[in-house]
Amino acid sequence: MIDKNEMIFGVRAVIEAVQAGKEIDKILVKKDIQSDLSKELFAAIKGKDINVQRVPVERINRITRKNHQGVVAFVSQITYQKIEGIVPFLYEQGKTPFIVLLDGITDIRNFGAIARTCECAGVDAIVIPSKNSVTVNADAIKTSAGALHTIPVCRENNIADAIDFMKNSGIKILAATEKGEINYTESECDGPVCIVMGAEDKGIPYDHLKLCDEWVKIPQFGTIGSLNVSVAAGVLIYEVVRQRNK
Repeated sequence: MIDKNEMIFGVRAVIEAVQAGKEIDKILVKKDIQSDLSKELFAAIKGKDINVQRVPVERINRITRKNHQGVVAFVSQITYQKIEGIVPFLYEQGKTPFIVLLDGITDIRNFGAIARTCECAGVDAIVIPSKNSVTVNADAIKTSAGALHTIPVCRENNIADAIDFMKNSGIKILAATEKGEINYTESECDGPVCIVMGAEDKGIPYDHLKLCDEWVKIPQFGTIGSLNVSVAAGVLIYEVVRQRNK
């Protein structure tokens, strides 16, 4: 169920929200929209880190029956950060960066559960892609038990660039994958580290996987193909905690 307070509908209203600098999670636009006002909307969002999805008008009608004019925007519940600002700040504070990157995870409940674990374990920030990913909405915040109000979330347009930036900043990039060469307990992860988790069905995209410093796996002894991603994330996050507290 969508909280109506998160929505802005109508082309002019969405343009004004974008121009006012409101934090927009995503904008749904009907596929065949061609009005002059819609061209003004696309001009307003050009170059901005906003996820725009062209969808059938029926999908928008299911969300609201009001005069949406083929455009609905969802306002973010938080202010997103950028990893380029978070990492230097952590080093300046004398901290050892601990980041979790969720690459292509779309299930809100998994996201909320991972965020809750991150907050409990002292993770410094969560990184998500700006497209094809979960966003911080009311359901995610509820599932996280409010953790998403306290832990910084970085929404990045280019995940490969974000990984490169962290590597160049001295952060070890640890990929969780069934293709892993070693068990997760064999990795040295007590220094600056970023754990990368992919979607349960697709895993981490190979273009991003190949940029990671180390591939690790969680051993399994049953017949089911994989762990739930929030459980796997919890295992790896607390391995970092264990090693740091040795």
